[in-house]
Amino acid sequence: MLRSLACAALLAAALATPAAAGAGDYAFESVAPEYRKGDDVTVALRLVHKPTGKPVSDAVVIRTRLDMAPDDMAAMESPLTPLPAGEPGVYAFKTDLSMAGRYLFSIAAKVQGEPETVVGKVVFRAVK
Repeated sequence: MLRSLACAALLAAALATPAAAGAGDYAFESVAPEYRKGDDVTVALRLVHKPTGKPVSDAVVIRTRLDMAPDDMAAMESPLTPLPAGEPGVYAFKTDLSMAGRYLFSIAAKVQGEPETVVGKVVFRAVK
């Protein structure tokens, strides 16, 4: 009897443990919908935990790419240099936006406790 109760308690505890969030529970979004074209522009993305709406700090960015694919110019790639974090969940980069148009920021990051890599594709506009 005691053994049955112990097994039932273990099973209940296992079922009560929340499931781990998946990479799909996170999203990158542009801090601003558009930026001024030019050299040494700071572009910032926010990483958000979608179920709570809270920013996610301390993610490790493992891959970035910025190009003009939305305007059919994927070969127009701009270099990205990471900048220190200014606010929680915001990941900023210095880049050159050489011409006005739409840019695609592709980013991949590891979030603590997540086995999957969080991947984002964010489109924003550079204006004159």
